[in-house]
Amino acid sequence: MKIAFIGTYPPRECGIGTFTQNLYDSMVGIDSSGNINQGFVIAIDDNGLHYEYPKEVKLSIRQEEQTDYLEAANVINLSGADVCVLEHEFGIFGGQNGIYILPLLYRLKIPLIVTLHTVLKTPSYNQKAVMTEICKIAQSVVVMSQTAVDMLSEVYHVPAGKIAQIAHGVPDIQFDQLLAKKEFKLSSKQVLLTFGFIGRNKGIETVLKALPAVVEKYPQLVYIVLGKTHPNVIRHAGEEYRVYLAGLVKQLGIERHVVFLNEFIGQAELFKYLSASDIYITPYTSEAQITSGTLSYAIGAGNAVISTPYWHAAELLGGGRGRLFNFYDSSALTEILLDLLDHPEQMRELRKNAFDYGREIIWPRIGEKYLELAGQIAEAGLDIATGDEMILDPLTLPPFLLDHVQRLTDDTGIIQHAKYGIPNLKEGYCLDDNARALLMVLMTYKRNKHPLALKLSPTYLSYVNYMQTQNGMFRNFLSFNRNFLDEVGSEDSFGRAIWSLGYLLGNAPNDAYYQTGREIFFDAVPNFTSLKSIRSIANTIVGLCHYLKSNPSDEGMIKILKILTDRLINDYDMHKSDDWRWFESLLAYDNAFLPLALLHAAEFLHDDRILEVALESMDFLSEITLRNGYLSVVGNENWYTRDQEQSMFAQQPLDALAMVLMFHQAFRLTKDQAYIQKLYTCFMWFLGENDLRVSLYDFETKGCCDGLESSGVNRNQGAESTLAYLISHLSVLEAFEEIIKMEAEPA
Repeated sequence: MKIAFIGTYPPRECGIGTFTQNLYDSMVGIDSSGNINQGFVIAIDDNGLHYEYPKEVKLSIRQEEQTDYLEAANVINLSGADVCVLEHEFGIFGGQNGIYILPLLYRLKIPLIVTLHTVLKTPSYNQKAVMTEICKIAQSVVVMSQTAVDMLSEVYHVPAGKIAQIAHGVPDIQFDQLLAKKEFKLSSKQVLLTFGFIGRNKGIETVLKALPAVVEKYPQLVYIVLGKTHPNVIRHAGEEYRVYLAGLVKQLGIERHVVFLNEFIGQAELFKYLSASDIYITPYTSEAQITSGTLSYAIGAGNAVISTPYWHAAELLGGGRGRLFNFYDSSALTEILLDLLDHPEQMRELRKNAFDYGREIIWPRIGEKYLELAGQIAEAGLDIATGDEMILDPLTLPPFLLDHVQRLTDDTGIIQHAKYGIPNLKEGYCLDDNARALLMVLMTYKRNKHPLALKLSPTYLSYVNYMQTQNGMFRNFLSFNRNFLDEVGSEDSFGRAIWSLGYLLGNAPNDAYYQTGREIFFDAVPNFTSLKSIRSIANTIVGLCHYLKSNPSDEGMIKILKILTDRLINDYDMHKSDDWRWFESLLAYDNAFLPLALLHAAEFLHDDRILEVALESMDFLSEITLRNGYLSVVGNENWYTRDQEQSMFAQQPLDALAMVLMFHQAFRLTKDQAYIQKLYTCFMWFLGENDLRVSLYDFETKGCCDGLESSGVNRNQGAESTLAYLISHLSVLEAFEEIIKMEAEPA
């Protein structure tokens, strides 16, 4: 049998990684029946880090890169593997609540076993949706306690026949206690131990507060806290918890009795510490822990264990294998410690019971149980529940890269034009492009916390701020030497600025950016109802709606939104006929932005007429631009005047972007997946599904060409075209994730 394993993996310092490695070692090779089993690992990287993995790791997945998950599915399907074993823990897979793992699982063509290291009793909506879908896809779901079995049935409605209970394995490593103590120079000490990643949920302070009364009677006692601070804690809070603990030790006057070892050590060294300890303590602060590898290790090593009654401990320490005390109850812990130290025979009994049970859960035995389960599933040849075929496939897309945007950007803003892939400094800057650039980097940062996006965003926001005039309007053009080239910019550039500022107010990466954007936005508000340009009105509507998503009770803005929306409706009513369902007597540029604006407005104004016009005009535009099965946008040579011929060339990326955004919003509003297919069709215009059958995306420069001309592609790669491509690409990725979420939702 050949087995594919998915999980974190050493040298990444992660408990799940250690579990995956132990499971791999216990399943691969010659089993007890003499069968030879093969295997390989798909490892999960984290936060931009990459590791030097051992040879069994065939591929690594970058945590936040959707396409890596799809590539992994292809690798597994072509590997000849008979079964796949996934180690699941919230936080190790990308996307909201680890949703990026679902596309991989949907595509597997072999049976799936999932080991759940966390089962939440009260999950959030998205957590439950993701977990339920994983369990639906899997042929077997492995958990490590009866409590977890019950939760899967009661909370996630997983059929009982699909659930297998297999204990957490422990290494078959033993050391003599006297020799281990001697090695660590602890021979004369009573040793207490807690190990594992450190964070506030570990409750170390409960033990520290219990110690003064204990060390008064047993002055040779030492408490060792072995483990690094959890990487997620380091990222968000640094070492504040460890500093707090050190201060508490000093405050309690127990400095001689507490040792902090800030290390992540190997299993052999860990079991040496376990062997040297007399009592192992897990003082966790919440019952909501269904599995504890550290507790399993302590039992496997034959420790006397004391713990708070979290789910796994309450179950594992039954049968005289340990003692329990209540959460945060230092006094109770003091009593138990003194009782055990006063009565060594009780401690020996706990150690014996733990050791005897530990022999039942050593990895060779646990591996055999997994092999038996895998063999049953592979032999059964069950139909694989992969879910519906995905409409979008990000694996077909180029990597999302900001190389060309970075090339075009200096400390003033983004350069307007380029000669091929080289910035054309002679053309300077414009508000249109810096507003779009601000929108793009905000979308990028929201999606995957891209550090370059965060770095670039204040440059574009600063440009928007610099171009605003005293009356709240904006200049548009700025020369390379920073001279204003107009007194007031176009209304279109005004609308695009409001679009990006509205998005900022709903998705600000920090308060400084939010406050700056808010001032600019509200300085511009008095001009909203004075706008004449229909596209400026449409852009402003979209910006207003982004603002209202985070400020839905702003009645003043709702009123302005209604005024502007009524103007679009009036223009539509004025120009429409049976064969012309449009807002003007021609289709010009940025056409799809007009129905897009109404689709946004329909979310907030709840007027059936608005939605009717939005869908009617969208369908009309679609009939014209998608009639050949691919996107053919209206060219800006002569545009498309009513009753005349459509201009085919000088097709602009902005028009493709507007189509992508329009169908994306239509899907969000209606949940009709037909719009997702149209969205994808429109995006593929950039990649060669167009009238010339050539790609506008430049795989070398990572920029986008400026348009389709009758003679071929306009190879210049200015800001407008590249930003149109990147925003469209982000919309495709967002839509893909939304489809996954919708598929995961219970019917």
